[in-house]
Amino acid sequence: MTLRGLRVAVTGASGFCGSAVARAAAANGADVVCLGRRPGPVGRHVRWDAAHDTPDLAGADVVIHLAAAVGDPAPGRDSEAAYHAVNVAGTARLLDAARERPVVWVSSASVYDPRVRGGAIREEHPIGGQLTAYGRTKAAGERLALTGAAVVLRPRAVYGPGDPHLLPRLARAVRGRRVLLPGPDVSLSLTAVENLADACLAALRWPAGAYNIADARPYSRDLIVTEALAATGRAARVRHVPVSRRRPRARRSVC
Repeated sequence: MTLRGLRVAVTGASGFCGSAVARAAAANGADVVCLGRRPGPVGRHVRWDAAHDTPDLAGADVVIHLAAAVGDPAPGRDSEAAYHAVNVAGTARLLDAARERPVVWVSSASVYDPRVRGGAIREEHPIGGQLTAYGRTKAAGERLALTGAAVVLRPRAVYGPGDPHLLPRLARAVRGRRVLLPGPDVSLSLTAVENLADACLAALRWPAGAYNIADARPYSRDLIVTEALAATGRAARVRHVPVSRRRPRARRSVC
């Protein structure tokens, strides 16, 4: 698709997903403006602290919003407040600044209610019951975006070159030459970062609403884990362990 003559504002363009979207937009002829605390890989940089400021969208024709507080935060009021400042209050400020501009708002499959099981998860699956501040605040931000007639994309487990989340998480599960995974093998949907970038650009012409974004086919979890680790030089065999109710502490990051 061509975006020639279109000025595209990409928030969070210095992050893993945002940088892929910014590059794809530029490759398709767009004039790219990267909003965030750090410059993006292409185009002009406009500084924006999503936790505190209203973004300057002057001259932008459309907005693709990927700036977010991401990760698996430790429970508590401090984490909840920090994630809310970016994913909810930051969304409100962005939507207010966007006014009548089309907005593509990148959400997450983490908004779906994990307590409701059975079959493929489609867009009609209940939203709620999120287990982390990330999931809860993404769901709250998404509600604002949908109310504001944005296109909302829900990718599942984004992966690709430069991935700062999935591979490090897998590496932490390796013990010796074994990788510890909860429960038996399952079928998983994943989203290549290139596919997410393509979807973000295509969604500029989609009707408002929520859309799941994933690769064309699901994967065997055990197979994809062993292949991914082998590709990084950390070959390991899968060992299944009982599902734990405990969640590890993790760090927060903002894209």
